[in-house]
Amino acid sequence: MKQISILGCGWLGFPLAKSLLQKGYLISGSTTSENKIPMLHNAGITPFLICLSEEKLEGEMDYFLKNSEILIIDIPPKLRGNALDTSTALSKTFVKKIQNLIPFIENSSVKKVLFVSSTSVYADENVTITEESITNPDTESGKQLLEAEVLLQSNENFQTTVIRFGGLIGADRHPIQFLSGKTNIENPEAPINLIHQEDCIGIIEKIIQKAQNENYNWNETFNAAAPFHPTRKEYYTQKAIELNLALPHFNESKPSIGKLISCEKVEHILGYSFKNIKL
Repeated sequence: MKQISILGCGWLGFPLAKSLLQKGYLISGSTTSENKIPMLHNAGITPFLICLSEEKLEGEMDYFLKNSEILIIDIPPKLRGNALDTSTALSKTFVKKIQNLIPFIENSSVKKVLFVSSTSVYADENVTITEESITNPDTESGKQLLEAEVLLQSNENFQTTVIRFGGLIGADRHPIQFLSGKTNIENPEAPINLIHQEDCIGIIEKIIQKAQNENYNWNETFNAAAPFHPTRKEYYTQKAIELNLALPHFNESKPSIGKLISCEKVEHILGYSFKNIKL
């Protein structure tokens, strides 16, 4: 029975941990909230209170990683703003967290790291994006995620797979809840690139399953968004109607910019079939 450590048992990490438990894995899970420790324990997860900052790492990281071959890193950058921000407050904040984490990974039993990243590492340039596309982030979050990817994948002490998810949605999370009733929303003709929580979990589990094959190359990068790309205006208007919400209103006075995320590598290399396409 293999053990997996999940750094960040939040919106995605917690249901992922429960799903992996059902498949027979032993799971160590971290949270930054002491109030969530009983919840993790009651689910069968070995809980750890770990706080990772740009200055230091607090918590029993050595014990959290002990006996685990795989570490899943699912901690969001929590950086705001659409433009690249070079202010002191945001400079390298997330990157420094990963730098503080890496020595603990190097000194542990972990041989494989799975890093949850985002398609924000690609700029909106009105093109179809594959894993071979040039990364050119136009947000601070995307910029720091890309730097973190490079730090992890260039480390020779362990192997790292990167998954760049599109916009995350689920039963309790959907962007229309934020966009409902808003006006002057930009890029109405840009395609959506969303992925359901269930498919995020399914893709991660598929990668872990593939890792059982000694010939599988763990050093991979995958883009993951459902193969469903209507325009933002078309999709969010219809979703508002379905949920009986106030319609969003878009700014059509200037050209739309966006990108279309291809999921062909996920489908062909992993053999994954999306469960939620008409999101």
